[in-house]
Amino acid sequence: MVDHYFTAEPASADERGTMTVPLAGRDVVVHTAPGVFSAGRLDLGTRVLLRSVPQPPAGGHLLDLGCGWGPIALSLAMASPDATVWAVDVNRRALDLVRRTATDLALDNVRVAEPDEVPEDVRFAAIWSNPPIRVGKAELHAMLRQWLGRLETGGEAWLVVQRSLGSDSLADWLRTEGFATVKAASAKGFRVLRVEGR
Repeated sequence: MVDHYFTAEPASADERGTMTVPLAGRDVVVHTAPGVFSAGRLDLGTRVLLRSVPQPPAGGHLLDLGCGWGPIALSLAMASPDATVWAVDVNRRALDLVRRTATDLALDNVRVAEPDEVPEDVRFAAIWSNPPIRVGKAELHAMLRQWLGRLETGGEAWLVVQRSLGSDSLADWLRTEGFATVKAASAKGFRVLRVEGR
């Protein structure tokens, strides 16, 4: 079986480690392991996203969709300590890594959850995501339709997508779904899309 980072239970050896990465203006030690997205480094797309986004809302519910080991969720939690930050992924190993790092950093505003564990009535002031493009178009579209539909009025999603993996066609699709979408930034072969809640 191919061990995808979007597998609930990765088959690769669960060999835990730590690394130091720059997040929210400081160097932090994070937990990582094989079988999660970009296990050994802060990936380029996420770096482009984090350099391009505005300051997140100070309060409310914020979402990192497809959190992996947690760089976006941790950045949101450090930048907005009064907000509730949801770190959501199907990969249980990834969720455990985020949980451990959030505990180490005393970020008690992080809620780690599988998708169906987020209460239905939660609406998000912001969504930041490096979405799992490789799950396939149908699954990606279903996921974005579901979660972007939970943005508050006036809320914004910021998505980073590699240009060669269809960022422009994704932006077009989002517009057909009724989401006002603009290319907010472009760097290193990645596009950052800003999507407004309906």
